[in-house]
Amino acid sequence: MKKVLFILCASLISMYIKGQETITITDCYELARSNYPLIKQYELIDKLEQYNLANAGKGWLPQFSVNARATYQNDVTKLPFDNDWLSGIIPGFSIPTLSKDQYQVAAELTQTVWDGGIIRSARKLTRAQAMAEREKTESELYNLNERVNQLYFGCLLQDALINQNIILQKELQTNMERIIAMIDNGVANESDKESLEVELLNARQQEIELKSGHKAYRRMLGVLIGKDITENTKLLPPSLLNGEYYSSFQLSPSLGDWGMNRPELRALDAQRNLTDTQNKQITAGLMPRIGLFVQGGYGRPGLNMLEDSFEPFYIAGVRLSWNLGKLYTVKNDRRKIETNLNAIDVKKDIFLFNVKMQLVQQHTEIQKMNELLKSDEEIVRLRTNIKKAAEVKLENGVISVTDLIREINAEDLAKQSVATHRIRQLMSIHNYMYTTNNK
Repeated sequence: MKKVLFILCASLISMYIKGQETITITDCYELARSNYPLIKQYELIDKLEQYNLANAGKGWLPQFSVNARATYQNDVTKLPFDNDWLSGIIPGFSIPTLSKDQYQVAAELTQTVWDGGIIRSARKLTRAQAMAEREKTESELYNLNERVNQLYFGCLLQDALINQNIILQKELQTNMERIIAMIDNGVANESDKESLEVELLNARQQEIELKSGHKAYRRMLGVLIGKDITENTKLLPPSLLNGEYYSSFQLSPSLGDWGMNRPELRALDAQRNLTDTQNKQITAGLMPRIGLFVQGGYGRPGLNMLEDSFEPFYIAGVRLSWNLGKLYTVKNDRRKIETNLNAIDVKKDIFLFNVKMQLVQQHTEIQKMNELLKSDEEIVRLRTNIKKAAEVKLENGVISVTDLIREINAEDLAKQSVATHRIRQLMSIHNYMYTTNNK
């Protein structure tokens, strides 16, 4: 019979848990990330990278250009003798004179053969820029985890304090019934009952304040993750996910041994890689370019400068171009790159310094919470014993109701301290994990 009742109770509990919506802090991390508008930046970065890579690759395609011009000049090329003199030597022969107004339409097709590596460096630069933007976006999204920690553990703390407030109200109500019985037996008076009524009203006011804060925290968390967090939504404490209260969590024995996997560091590394790629692009910009070209056109004069008429023409060949003007600025360009690299190193050192300071503070906070929790349970046990003894003394007329109320409140504060320290311990551990990003 007992076995049947046990199975029935287990089934009912299982059905209740399944019917209640639950959410974990890991769920909140993922939901906040997907809900934050910045997540759309990844798609924009991918598209921009594709467009820039496609444009860079098209540098190898043949380039086509069309030019047209009409000019008038005050003089044209002439031979050092006139046609009358030449006709006297060769009867009927004359050299045409070019027109001072000239016209030309030409189309040119060029094909790059060697560009000194400028296209390849442009593609590498595009990829490096996209990677730097992705890592920068990732570092900004990672900051959401800290906000999730604050709101999630704020909700858990409000839950714990509300539960403790309910226990306090039940405790006061039980003692209220005890006092009423004592009044009926003539061993207590109405003022004793009123004292407990005041404390019960204070507890109910505190419940209103706690529930208001509880609602505010849930609303803010819901806005952050893009999901309604109702009163029926169960926020699971992280300790329940591991089956234990983080008893196995170990801090690094030495602060110098900690390792970090922060996206901010990857963003700085990506920025450094981008700067190195820009340095290689400077080298590519100093190289000559070699290409093939063919040009065809129609104009007056054509290629034959002695033929003053509209004629078609074409030219084909190999072209080498080398812009030596960049040699003037290459030294300063290299120095700018070096300065940017040094600036990135300084940013990295500053970030690591600040993180180390955070870890020292968080390490101390976790140790403090661990020490406090060791004595919290014993304080609650002693306070509970003192309260129970006070209840007995009250029934025997040794102490007053005021003394009992003082002991009840002392026990309540001790239990609130336990709940607060447990949540703060969990939050401190998660903040430590956030700072190192080592899960």
